Amino acid sequence: MEIIQEIEELKRERDAVILAHYYVEPEIQQIADYVGDSFFLSKKAVELPQKTIVFCGVAFMGESARLLNPEKTVLLPDSLADCPMAHMASPDTIQELRQQWEDLAVVCYINSTAELKACADVCVTSSNVVEIVRALPQHHILLVPDRNLARYVAEQVPEKHIILPTGCCPTHDRIEVAQVRTLKEQHPDALVMAHPECPPEVTALADYLGSTAGILHAVSQSSASSFIICTEYGIRYPLMRDNPGKHFYFPETTPICPDMKRITLEKIRAVLTDGDTPVELAPSLCQAARKPLDRMLQLAR
Repeated sequence: MEIIQEIEELKRERDAVILAHYYVEPEIQQIADYVGDSFFLSKKAVELPQKTIVFCGVAFMGESARLLNPEKTVLLPDSLADCPMAHMASPDTIQELRQQWEDLAVVCYINSTAELKACADVCVTSSNVVEIVRALPQHHILLVPDRNLARYVAEQVPEKHIILPTGCCPTHDRIEVAQVRTLKEQHPDALVMAHPECPPEVTALADYLGSTAGILHAVSQSSASSFIICTEYGIRYPLMRDNPGKHFYFPETTPICPDMKRITLEKIRAVLTDGDTPVELAPSLCQAARKPLDRMLQLAR
């Protein structure tokens, strides 16, 4: 395709690399230099030598890449692609809880704004949250902003007191347990693979519960041939590509993140051509919000 050739030429001219989340459309994943979940992409952004990062995802991902790479230019193909959950907690609430609990660690899911990260002790992703929470010295843990992820961590790390927030990922929270049960009746041999952002009624049915990258790995390692997938539909592309002969079933109300789907080839070409709207954050905010990200990368090693 001509547009792909144009993107490749623009990448060379701008010394750019394209990072894409698993939830974007297949054609975006195909032309990306690296595709992964939030944890993989966070680590990769730090390692790459290119001066320009084109982040095919939502706003908080671009912010995180900017925080970790202050000397680089970070471009978002669509500045309106946002994550509703990223805004479902407030610095004021965090400060109130810090006053209530002396021994409190504020753990911030990477799916959050830079302002929220600046209030945290450490950031986490769904890939490393259990490992990091278990390693923290504090007993009381406030994990913001996703209540479903926090509930999952509470089950995995019962020795800690996990304070549940009120936010959620609308796409995962909409997955209906009745539809999952219907799929189980239709495909009794299929394994249920669920993301911890799903409601507890759905995760209770899971044969495997973990991050997007975890689900991909578990499917590839499994001898089963059929799977019920309870996460965003964009994962279907790498599942089908990497597992020929296996079958994948999604709930009837297909879990689609409308913000992730805003990214198009045309917008990637445009942002590489113009490049006049890089992700910008105030220096004081960068300094405060980068600390929990750096600590995440240190603890996750």
